[in-house]
Amino acid sequence: MLQLLTNALAKSPVSSRYTHILLLFHHNFEEYEKEADILHMLENSSSQQDDELKYTLKRLVEGLGATREAARPGFSLALAQVLQAFEEIPMCSVLEQIKEKHNLEKVKKKLVRNAAFGNFFGVMALFQSGRLVKDRKALLESIQLLQQLAHHQAHLRDLPRKTLVDIMSEVPENVFEEVLFGILQSDLASAFTSPENLHLLLVGIQKFPGVLKPKNLKKLFGSPTVVNEENIPRLVELLQSAAKSEKKDKKLPNVVFDLLQVSLKEGAFELFWKECVENGLLKEKSGPVSYMCYRLLGSALPLLSLDQLQMVLKGKVMQHYGEHVVTTQLPDRFKFAPEMEEYIDEFLNGCDDLERQLAVMIGFSTLTNQGYPVLASSSRVVRHLQPAALQKYIDWLKEMFLRPDIDCCLDFSSNRQKQNQENANIVQHKIARLRKWVIHRLANIIESPVEKEESLVMDISRFCFFHAFFETKKKTSQIRETNVLPSEPLDKQAHSVAESYFFGLLQTLNSLTVLGDTAKAAALREKHIHGVTADGKLWIFLLVEYANKLLSSEHVKAVKPFTKGQRDAWERTLQSVKNLQKKENKSDSAKVVAFQQLLLLMAIHLFKNPSETVDVLSDLLNCMERAFNKEPKKKKADNAEPGWVEVMVEILLSLLAQPSLLIRRISKSVFVRICPNLTKRGLQLILDVLDPYQEQNEESAVVVMEESDKKIRSAQDMDAEGSEDSSDEGDTEEENDSGDEDKDEEVDDNFRSQLMNVLQAGNALGGEESDEELDDEAMMALDKNISALFAEQQKRIQAKKDEKDRMRKEKILRRDFKIKVLDLVEAFLSKQSENPLVFDIIEPLLRVIEQCMSSDSDKQEVDFLQKTANIFKNSLCRTKQYCKRVDALQEDLHAFVERLVKKACKHTDSSVALYYFSASLYLLKVLKGNTSEKSSTPPTPLPEKQSNTVPQSCQLLSTGCLDMERVTLIYQQALTQFLTKRNSALTSSMFQDLFTRFPIMCKPLVGILVKSITAGARQHQQAQACLLLQKVLLLHDLKLFMTEEEWEELIRESISQVTESLKTVGKCILKAEKEKVAKSLELLNLLLKTVTEQKLRVKLTELDKVLVALNQPEGIGNSARLDSLYWNVMRWLNYTKPKKEKTANKPAQEAEPLKRKKKGFLPETKKRKNRKKGIQENGVTPSSEDGEPAAPEEQPPGTETPKQKKGLVPGSSKHKNRDRGVRENGVAMAGSGEEAANGYDAVADKKKKKKKKNMNRKRKGDAGNEAEQVPAAKKTKGNVSQETQKKQGKAKNKRKEKKTPMLQE
Repeated sequence: MLQLLTNALAKSPVSSRYTHILLLFHHNFEEYEKEADILHMLENSSSQQDDELKYTLKRLVEGLGATREAARPGFSLALAQVLQAFEEIPMCSVLEQIKEKHNLEKVKKKLVRNAAFGNFFGVMALFQSGRLVKDRKALLESIQLLQQLAHHQAHLRDLPRKTLVDIMSEVPENVFEEVLFGILQSDLASAFTSPENLHLLLVGIQKFPGVLKPKNLKKLFGSPTVVNEENIPRLVELLQSAAKSEKKDKKLPNVVFDLLQVSLKEGAFELFWKECVENGLLKEKSGPVSYMCYRLLGSALPLLSLDQLQMVLKGKVMQHYGEHVVTTQLPDRFKFAPEMEEYIDEFLNGCDDLERQLAVMIGFSTLTNQGYPVLASSSRVVRHLQPAALQKYIDWLKEMFLRPDIDCCLDFSSNRQKQNQENANIVQHKIARLRKWVIHRLANIIESPVEKEESLVMDISRFCFFHAFFETKKKTSQIRETNVLPSEPLDKQAHSVAESYFFGLLQTLNSLTVLGDTAKAAALREKHIHGVTADGKLWIFLLVEYANKLLSSEHVKAVKPFTKGQRDAWERTLQSVKNLQKKENKSDSAKVVAFQQLLLLMAIHLFKNPSETVDVLSDLLNCMERAFNKEPKKKKADNAEPGWVEVMVEILLSLLAQPSLLIRRISKSVFVRICPNLTKRGLQLILDVLDPYQEQNEESAVVVMEESDKKIRSAQDMDAEGSEDSSDEGDTEEENDSGDEDKDEEVDDNFRSQLMNVLQAGNALGGEESDEELDDEAMMALDKNISALFAEQQKRIQAKKDEKDRMRKEKILRRDFKIKVLDLVEAFLSKQSENPLVFDIIEPLLRVIEQCMSSDSDKQEVDFLQKTANIFKNSLCRTKQYCKRVDALQEDLHAFVERLVKKACKHTDSSVALYYFSASLYLLKVLKGNTSEKSSTPPTPLPEKQSNTVPQSCQLLSTGCLDMERVTLIYQQALTQFLTKRNSALTSSMFQDLFTRFPIMCKPLVGILVKSITAGARQHQQAQACLLLQKVLLLHDLKLFMTEEEWEELIRESISQVTESLKTVGKCILKAEKEKVAKSLELLNLLLKTVTEQKLRVKLTELDKVLVALNQPEGIGNSARLDSLYWNVMRWLNYTKPKKEKTANKPAQEAEPLKRKKKGFLPETKKRKNRKKGIQENGVTPSSEDGEPAAPEEQPPGTETPKQKKGLVPGSSKHKNRDRGVRENGVAMAGSGEEAANGYDAVADKKKKKKKKNMNRKRKGDAGNEAEQVPAAKKTKGNVSQETQKKQGKAKNKRKEKKTPMLQE
């Protein structure tokens, strides 16, 4: 809004209209809702009268000191635009007008704040107009005014000083020297008294070096420079004050940054940094001052030279920052590290000097806490490093890994670390921590989005692999990694850490996009191929080649040397990979890539777990030989040796149990490639894992998984692979509960008998014969025996606890493994949706869903259920691709459909039955979408008018491989059960889905729906039959399967059934009966509409009688919804809803305003005497049979009781909202005079009422209701509105009875 107004101000002249617009600032534009109104007024303004311009300036100046804070900037901006547009306005006159209007000396005390802001915003307006700098006199007076305003800090704070600095930064040097320097001398001389004055001086020094020369500075405050040893104490105090003033803004104060720049200009940066910052500011241990120092460090990076950077990065501020990072790890602490990383990122992005980039990176990498750098090893700031700087940084990291130099690091320890550290191995501890950070930093560089070449990636990968699994025996030029020997040999822990991060790097390489600018690399990137070099070779293959080179070299040795069998497996694997690469361009390339990728991965893992990997490699190699064997396949017996696909599936399942994310991803990738070769036996191996009844057979595998998980966790502090290990989500609450249960368990009989024997043996139980106490020795022996017995019992209890905990953990691991196996099922369904094996997955998934529905509801179980259900719905039932070769499976699939539907019918849970029913619909889709090869079998008999339909309808009429008689019988039984069984798990939505997706099933099942309108087990089933029949009749495809005679007979029979159903309707009190009547009327509305529009020959005499009888009070009752549905049906039979009598209402409505002209008197109808008289004459009963007032719109014509014929009972106030809802649905209020034709008449009548104007709408509404509700023959002057009577309480009526004689006529 402000921008729109200012743009218009620059183009438009000023007038009285313009003045009025400006005043809208004072009211927050409340008088105008759109900017277009303001623009329209501005465009129509004129500048012909000087008086209007003067008046405008006057009002704008007044608005500068407005009470409302939001209005002041608006007036200031408007004044600035006016002064900019009308240069003939003298600046000095406006300034004088501002001073006069907002005189601080004459204004009242309570208005001093407004006057101060008025002067301030006035100067701001003059400055923003751009003309202040040109008018020296106005500039001088404005500066003087700002100096006066600076004394009102209670109101304006530092705004005048900041504005003064802004104005001075825009003034030319000659103007400053001639005009401002004289009046600002006092401020400049007192620069060391406040941060604002110091800032003014610093800006002047930078902006006007010719004026503020050293000799002038010496005249001002006694020294030719600002930063010197004499001024350091005062500068420290001022900077501390500035830090505390900017505490809330969390930014570096401008005065501090300007002081930094001035110190650099004066050549006193080292003095400033060491004495003022490190020895001055840091001594005051306060948060705002410390954060200001950190921000000053980050802001200074782009301004410093290489030597200055090295000095700063080894100083106390850096160490202080490192201690802050280490001590603020808790989540509720303020962390400055992200902000510092932004400073580094900004510096590296804007710096072109390689040496300075490298100095900053090394400086922050050597800020260490007991050897571990404070900078995050995953920091992304390296993405801005230039290639040469990045290469030098990588070389430095390698050097620090091999020859750690703790002395060059700025190392520190926290207070707690100083208390806990041991002097023995502190150096080795620091070296281990530094190496851990370096290897992770190297591995993370490959993952960072930095420009890198393939040689750099391979260099880092070779370095990590070498130091993870090999050691140098002798230097050799053939292997670069042996050229530098470690100064401190790598211990077992260092190799383990390097191994961990190497496999994380291997995962990064597997998902790395193709590098390089060649056309071949670009083509591979377009195909979204990952994990290969520009020439198409796998990264992991290059590493295997490098590993083979190391194994063949005599100058290095493996950390875990291979045995002869392991070395044979390695050689055999490499030879197999070479053979596979020769077959890569053949037809079975997917299978070749799958085996090649898996073999290479297992070959690398041979260095990590040789004993476990050898067996997997052996099975994998044998499987590969059989997979590529060209001998003809022989038919296998049931107990024959499994095929290569089955072996591969077993291998992949075992790999899925590994904690490595890379292994699991590659396993899934390999499975996707071998999916086309998957056999039924191989698929069954996967499904057996998901079978909830075979979990006991998995205990051994689960134990192995748990042990490997513990090993991984003990070896890795941080999971570099991002492994999704199965965490032992042990709830302490469960453990506590189990402990409580054990405590509360009854002591077993064996322990009780043993305790009794011990006590009897020591005569501790006592008896009639033994009255003597036990001696000390006997007591000690008894205590010893009892303690031994209880210790043994405690061991048994603990063993039970351990067993229960072990079983719980196994259950968690088993469930986690099943979730991973579901990924294979999902991959198969997405890649092989047309494979007949898909049908074998349906029942296992349904069993999983059914079992999970009835099991525990912990988070892992819920996740497993959700994933299974999503795969079943999205990847199976809703897929657009399905098997097209089911001709040989027709009998099995039909039996499968029958089995699924029967299970859905027998189930007690509707949510589970829905999945079974959906599976049957999927099979229907498959059967219908296939074409049968048996040409002798005729299709479903089609109606005569099929020949006239379009070709699209032929697809609907085609039955495909469906056996219509068999399928019809299946779903007829299901539909019959749903409509006749009281508690059925089936729902109407299931059959709606059936009819919508398969219109061919409508005709065979529609007869059951028609009969169930009256034959349903309960009223609810009858209502559902009406609903389903209505949905079926709305389907346009239904008529394609029926002749005209069949269609007409269906409509006739449906109307007949609904008629019979409505005959049995009693008074609608229960919800189920109301639902039945509502659904029947909705269906009847559709049927009568069809009869009328299609002109069918259907007799409606019986229906007419039933509907008229239904309008009696014992019929549909007083429901507004049923009444609306009822009259919607009746209009098809040429019945109209009763109209309100309008002719009799007019005289009463016209006479009432005459009576209401006398204010202070009650109208006649309000008087107590007439109210009683009206009730006695009309005999109106106050309530209906249910004890509630009957709604007038629900009283159908011809159904009045004798009492109601004397006067209709109006609706009470509690029905007002309901009446409104009925009117909105097109049904007007039913009077007892004329009847409304339909809902449209009611809407028109409502519109006419709105046009009538009254002085009191509430009273007229009451009187209007009264006139409508009382019949014309019975209307008298004393009739009383029943609604008005309802609104008045009993207590109020009693009070008015006493006053009635005074109000009567």
